Amino acid sequence: MEVKVSLMTGLRRMFYLVTPEEASFEDTRDVPKYINEAFPFFVLFIIIESGISIYKKDKRYRLNDSITSISAGLMSRLPMVVVPSITMATYIWIYNIFNIITLPWNSAWTWWLCFLGVDLGYYWFHRLAHEVNFMWAGHQAHHSSEDYNFSTALRQSVLQNYTSWVFYLPLALFIPPSVFLAHNELNILYQFWIHTQYIKSLGPLEYILNTPSHHRVHHGRNRYCIDKNYAGTLIIWDRIFGTFAPEDEEVVYGLTHPLGTFDAAEVQIAYPRYVIERLGDMTSVGDKFKSILYGPGWSPGKPRTGKIEDIPDAKAPAERYNVSVGFFLNIYVSVHFILVLIGHQLLIVNVAGFNQMSVISFLVYMGFSLTIFGQLLDGSDKGSVLELVRCLTFVFGDIILSKYGFYSNGVLLQILRFLFITSAGLWFVKCKNMLLMNRNMKKVV
Repeated sequence: MEVKVSLMTGLRRMFYLVTPEEASFEDTRDVPKYINEAFPFFVLFIIIESGISIYKKDKRYRLNDSITSISAGLMSRLPMVVVPSITMATYIWIYNIFNIITLPWNSAWTWWLCFLGVDLGYYWFHRLAHEVNFMWAGHQAHHSSEDYNFSTALRQSVLQNYTSWVFYLPLALFIPPSVFLAHNELNILYQFWIHTQYIKSLGPLEYILNTPSHHRVHHGRNRYCIDKNYAGTLIIWDRIFGTFAPEDEEVVYGLTHPLGTFDAAEVQIAYPRYVIERLGDMTSVGDKFKSILYGPGWSPGKPRTGKIEDIPDAKAPAERYNVSVGFFLNIYVSVHFILVLIGHQLLIVNVAGFNQMSVISFLVYMGFSLTIFGQLLDGSDKGSVLELVRCLTFVFGDIILSKYGFYSNGVLLQILRFLFITSAGLWFVKCKNMLLMNRNMKKVV
């Protein structure tokens, strides 16, 4: 992917170190795609941090968990390629019809007011995403990693995009959409770098800013960490509203009830499925509503957000879910995973050159691929069968597209063909052996 910004500009954006002059625009079409353009910096930060982890031998990076995190993040972005942002669509609609005051888009006062407004809106969205069960269903994916590193920041939920937008709508009464869009992306971007264990403290800045230390607490499943530190950029909101907790004992990361999978699709849908099942188990209409609108820890007869005593009090060191699948399978998944990442970036850059059906087909194939990678890392036999199907889909799809002249042959395409044909052959042998083994076992029984 082409880097559209200089190294220093890109780094400053990662830390929200931009000026009103360089981050104010008259039209939303002029606002840079800050998150898309930050992709090379995400990769750079992850490579550096994983290198530190390897050097220190502290196992803060695990290949399987990192691939799952990035896969979940990629899944959350796939619909955005073809579906307009509900946040911006509703914001612009409210602004055009109901705005009370038209503040100048190029005013520093407007810029700083929006900075505070977006951050406050994020605080309340984030807090309710933990305290309201149906919203937690759209947020828990982000907390499902039992590791805490830069890749964890990318572990995002598909559903969260459809629950957060309403918290920013009051700003549409007076903040121009272009100013809001810039801050909305920069606020999200800032939250990437605080997902690290290597920065211990930022001194006096800890009183004002959301820092790695504060956010480590937020990701903890120790009892003292539960429902604390919701801040996006400024920790002052937690201090004001009584949800702040300083880092104390060593944090144990992840969900209070870990999912136990590296399948990014399962990470996305496991809790929403549970919410629906639990809704059906409730006997009264009132309890059905409460099971959706009260906290994840609620059950009949308990307070709205449940009882802290019901949560297992995790203590470090804690065992993390892990499956050993062998060196060669890890390499295989890594290579094919990188190809999907490259394909996604190429699609974003060239999306205007494809019809919608082609784009949707590519997106479905990418999502299918990411799901299978997780199943392979889980050591699932089903993953082996699906990977054979995935490789054959590429091979036959390539034959059809080549026949009708959709693209020209080149060296890179020849390498890809060889890779997928070879991969399909290997998985065919694997699946054949699995089938023979199952037949032999049935004969023995």
